[in-house]
Amino acid sequence: MAGSEIDEMIRLLARLPGLGPRSARRAALYLMRRHDTLLVPLAEAMTRAAATITTCSLCNTLDTTDPCAICADTRRDRSTICVVEQVADQWALERSGSYHGLYHVLGGTLSALDGVGPDDLAIASLVHRARTEDVTEVILALNATVDGQTTAHYVADRLAHAGVTISRLAHGLPVGGELDYLDDGTLAAALRARRGV
Repeated sequence: MAGSEIDEMIRLLARLPGLGPRSARRAALYLMRRHDTLLVPLAEAMTRAAATITTCSLCNTLDTTDPCAICADTRRDRSTICVVEQVADQWALERSGSYHGLYHVLGGTLSALDGVGPDDLAIASLVHRARTEDVTEVILALNATVDGQTTAHYVADRLAHAGVTISRLAHGLPVGGELDYLDDGTLAAALRARRGV
């Protein structure tokens, strides 16, 4: 059996999304075999990150500066705010390279079953930003789940008198998707969102 430090590393790795106990053991062994080239640099990077990561006071994302690099970037389009559920959603949009405005991370979605109400999310600060900054459009980029759509409707209602255009991401056929393999909800959304050719 491994030493207590190794057991602790495996136990903590197993708590990461997508890793169970067996995968965590394999990852720990991989790291230990590459002690100088991977384990030590990773541990040092994680220590530095733990000491410097903070929540942006403007958009609620995670970064090592406040305001975050995106909010501080003067080249960004400050007239649009894209609202996302989690930081991972913001990162996905940034990877696409197709959006150049600002963001607002809600921190989740409304969920009666999980006890998440409006006060548990960063909705009030979004409404404040929409009313006090030079924002002309708020894009609701929330997941197409029941909770995501409920949250989108609630946020749209709260923004109704903020003097901004409210839009949402299109729903429907993915690029390269085949009709036969799509679920009924996706097909229905694609039909509703159809446009002229």
